Amino acid sequence: MQVEVNGTRLWFDVDGPALVPDGPRMRERPTVVLIHGGPGSYDHSYFKPGFTPLSERAQVVYLDLRDHGRSGRTDPAVWSFEQCADDVRAFCDVVGIVRPMVLGHSMGGFVAMLYGARHPGHAAGLVLQGTMARFDLDRLVEGFRATGGDEVAELARRDYGGGAVTNAEWARVFAAFGPNVPDPDTLARRSGNAAIAEPGFQRLQELDVVGQLGRIDRPTLVCVGAPDGVTPPDASREIVAALAPGIGRLEVIEGVGHFPWLDAPERYWSIVNAFVDDVAAGRA
Repeated sequence: MQVEVNGTRLWFDVDGPALVPDGPRMRERPTVVLIHGGPGSYDHSYFKPGFTPLSERAQVVYLDLRDHGRSGRTDPAVWSFEQCADDVRAFCDVVGIVRPMVLGHSMGGFVAMLYGARHPGHAAGLVLQGTMARFDLDRLVEGFRATGGDEVAELARRDYGGGAVTNAEWARVFAAFGPNVPDPDTLARRSGNAAIAEPGFQRLQELDVVGQLGRIDRPTLVCVGAPDGVTPPDASREIVAALAPGIGRLEVIEGVGHFPWLDAPERYWSIVNAFVDDVAAGRA
């Protein structure tokens, strides 16, 4: 499905009902909007089928950001995380999602943080999974050193610093994202957009939204694996420290990496489900 939002078309898919029969009434379930990673190289597809368990307690909306996946293409030169954050707000308003929970993974976490900061009061809650609020090359390199060793760390420094790596060298870096990464079939299902990769990577290198996090006014779960090479736990601790007191909930899951639903699904879903339930019940 596609919908017109802020001058472009956003593609989305839905898993699970918003309303379910409950005796003599229809009970409303929470809606979780998933925001994928990137830039340019990912879309919603790598969440499937791993996020199916979430549909047992919430309506799950898979969204392709502008210039990603099956969504419309615009001018790459003006693409930004802020623009995508505003799209999330507008998308929810257009399709009638009231008080969504927004889960952003990796780059999607940048978008989710900015959405929460730029549109306070709109969300019910945020889940920031394996992300960062500030690009710190040295911190990232040390994260990869912990998960992949010295050679992989230096390959990561070259790649994330703007240098060139071969496909074989990148495969070594990607393998250090955690114990499990998406398999070749999952990666092949992505619909990439090479045109957004370069400007998107530049935006990544410029990322620093720490000073905006204090404007987030909704319960926020900040979740990260240890080890997670690309977004190590210190990046998540920085996010929680910058949130308003009482807003953030930090979960560091030992033994999992950047894709925790692949590494330890039972542990991961027990954490996320508990947060979704608490927000829906007003306990968070």
